[in-house]
Amino acid sequence: MEHETKSFVGSTSDIEQGKGVLRSTLGALHWLSEHWQAESVSSWVGSVSGQQGRIVLSGMGKSGLIAQKISSTFVSTGSPSLFMHPAEALHGDLGMVIPGDSVLLLSNSGESEEILRILPRLSRLGIPIAAITSNTNSSLGQAARWCFSYQLPDGEGCPIDLAPMASTTMQLIWGDMLAACLMSRKGFTAERFAELHPGGSLGAKLLKIKDLMHLLYPSIEITAGLIETLKSISDGKLGMAVVMDGGIFKGVISDGDIRRALEHSQNHGDNPLQLKASDILSGHPPYTIGSDRLAAEAAGMMENHKITFLVVVENTKPCGVIHIHDLLNAKVI
Repeated sequence: MEHETKSFVGSTSDIEQGKGVLRSTLGALHWLSEHWQAESVSSWVGSVSGQQGRIVLSGMGKSGLIAQKISSTFVSTGSPSLFMHPAEALHGDLGMVIPGDSVLLLSNSGESEEILRILPRLSRLGIPIAAITSNTNSSLGQAARWCFSYQLPDGEGCPIDLAPMASTTMQLIWGDMLAACLMSRKGFTAERFAELHPGGSLGAKLLKIKDLMHLLYPSIEITAGLIETLKSISDGKLGMAVVMDGGIFKGVISDGDIRRALEHSQNHGDNPLQLKASDILSGHPPYTIGSDRLAAEAAGMMENHKITFLVVVENTKPCGVIHIHDLLNAKVI
């Protein structure tokens, strides 16, 4: 007997419940946009940006998960941070917090037991306390020097009004707002971001030529013969050699230039062993790039001109070579 397969389509009521989360979150966002505490934020940013320690995040349950994300954002944008689980803190992990640190505690109600139990110890250590909570009059809100609050005019949006939904979104937004303010205060740059993300595609896009170029590269004088030229290219393992005339940069010789020169010699009955670097140089000027340019620009030049390397120059003098393999290895392309 064949079994019928029935597809499930949510009812209008189901969809409305989902939209309810959106309405609740939008209501909370609207409240925050009208009431967020700019002076308190500025005070906290000034305090944290001037400290030598870390920003220690803590929260219980869903707030703890949001705290971990905020801590990660701080770290990746130039502000040392760590997450401390409040329950573990009660059993020894409070030792993670040292003088010079500050803490940012998350609790929607402001009455999370584990969070409240670590407050006395933090106060005794003289650790500056900030909080993200919906209740400024809560125990946490009152204990914090800086209280970053939000309200949920339309509730969580949860169908049974119990699961954290809109509240965790608001905590996350507060964390991102604080991180953005800190980035601005510290003058965090795209270059610094690339340094902190060397293995990611975002960081790769911000790498500069000087981060990838070869400082040691094959170089010959314009009077070099064919054998010397071939040896230099072979030893350099870049498929090319820079050609100099004294201290003047004259161009480059690639594997392709040598093949074309040999073919020309054969067609004209010349002895290829008599070839000099000056005979092999191609007629067009070499493609060059500055060391402070983005590696992505080098990739674009190589693709447009169908070449595999660029000579890196400073004040018209060669200072390095960047090869397409360098861009591939760094995941620039």
